[in-house]
Amino acid sequence: MPVAASAVYFLNLRGDVLINRLYRDDVGGNMVDAFRTHIMQTKELGTCPVRQIGGCSFFYMRISNVYIVIVVSSNANVACAFKFVVEAVALFKSYFGGAFDEDAIRNNFVLIYELLDEIMDFGYPQNLSPEILKLYITQEGVRSPFSSKPTDKPVPNATLQVTGAVGWRREGLVYKKNEVFLDIVESVNLLMSSKGSVLRCDVTGKILMKCFLSGMPDLKLGLNDKIGLEKESQLKSRPTKSGKTIELDDVTFHQCVNLTRFNSEKTVSFVPPDGEFELMKYRITEGVNLPFRVLPTIKELGRTRMEVNVKVKSVFGAKMFALGVVIKIPVPKQTAKTSFQVTSGRAKYNASIDCLVWKKFPGQTEPTLSAEVELISTIAEKKSWTRPPIQMEFQVPMFTASGLRVRFLKVWEKSGYNTVEWVRYITKAGSYEIRC
Repeated sequence: MPVAASAVYFLNLRGDVLINRLYRDDVGGNMVDAFRTHIMQTKELGTCPVRQIGGCSFFYMRISNVYIVIVVSSNANVACAFKFVVEAVALFKSYFGGAFDEDAIRNNFVLIYELLDEIMDFGYPQNLSPEILKLYITQEGVRSPFSSKPTDKPVPNATLQVTGAVGWRREGLVYKKNEVFLDIVESVNLLMSSKGSVLRCDVTGKILMKCFLSGMPDLKLGLNDKIGLEKESQLKSRPTKSGKTIELDDVTFHQCVNLTRFNSEKTVSFVPPDGEFELMKYRITEGVNLPFRVLPTIKELGRTRMEVNVKVKSVFGAKMFALGVVIKIPVPKQTAKTSFQVTSGRAKYNASIDCLVWKKFPGQTEPTLSAEVELISTIAEKKSWTRPPIQMEFQVPMFTASGLRVRFLKVWEKSGYNTVEWVRYITKAGSYEIRC
């Protein structure tokens, strides 16, 4: 496995070393001089975050008024190195009360050295969880006077938390009411032709959870994904009544998910962290249910007039509704005057973005917009207007474009308490564009 870092340097904007830590002996302590000379003084900081100088690779990132520089001399895992920097900064902020800048580093030298010794060993990242590190590194950082975040109190059983299989959840949690909130949030990315044919379409989704459960519960989540249902029917030796099934692509899980059980049973089993977290992310490329279809017609009548007609069809069920629906229809920069006729909603011309903005119309209708646009005649060279795509914004509660559904959410805990589960679906526009 490639290393992530041979040395880590923290520099201010002048290039002065605030603090550094050497993890391996394959780079010299003066390698930061090469970074200062070849990158900082040549003003090439914004061009590329990865540079090679004299047989060494430099990965750097600016956070506030501090540059964090990682140096390696061998083959390195670049993604792991940058992930380490992001997680380390989050860890420092949790100790410093939310601040991370030059002053915070100068005020917390001893604490930073102690943390750097714990979070990386011989160039390989270790545990960077603030909740766990605060169990046995109990020194409090010098907090910024502008910080209002309370300092987390350490809890007992540090050894169990660090070495146990469930490092993301502490023992002894007790709630009066045991509740689980699950949100499936999807973003639809679409490129559609002016005639209504889909040129490109996919859905990116994530499952967000908020758990307020006592003890050490074990949760099992069942979805209507094709592979999981097929595996369940094999284990039960009978077909499963499931309705529509979907195929999930590019699935990534939170560290709490039991991957061994997922690979064997295709069910999402996990001991959840306390509070809010992202359980999983996924992508869908086939069988996408589009909540809206937009049919535009734009005619250019000579050099000084345009006619715009747009029809919108909502495809979701009659009992559902959409929120925050906005359609942005591009017009040329030399637009002088506009007049509208809409069957519902309101429309206006926004000169700052060169668009007709149409919003606030109800669902389960097929509203239309008709507009006449008058243009300023110019004597500049005759260039045909390159029509940008129409853009749409919306949010549809209790609807998923992928068709993903929660079949069951089971909570088991040895004390056998009752739980209340809440499930919510939300679909919103990502890059929802229609050519005109």
